[in-house]
Amino acid sequence: MADAPTAAGSATADPAAPPSQPPLKKGSLVRVNGEAYAGSLEASASDGLPAYVIEGPGEILSIKGAYAQLRWRRPVPDVWLRLDQLEAYSS
Repeated sequence: MADAPTAAGSATADPAAPPSQPPLKKGSLVRVNGEAYAGSLEASASDGLPAYVIEGPGEILSIKGAYAQLRWRRPVPDVWLRLDQLEAYSS
């Protein structure tokens, strides 16, 4: 019989986050990944994506499950987007 991998022996990374990207957490500065957002349910429910969302930065205020609440440095409402649609902001 072949040895089956054990849960303790396998250390797999989260497939939603690229290996070079630090994990997103409360207070992280982010921007929206346009490619990940393009075919999503959120995109189909929206009139369009403003440029400031892709340019960033937005700040993560809260994380609930797979979603993050974002606040932009503009007088606009906070939004909830999936974490897999976000990427760390780099200036």
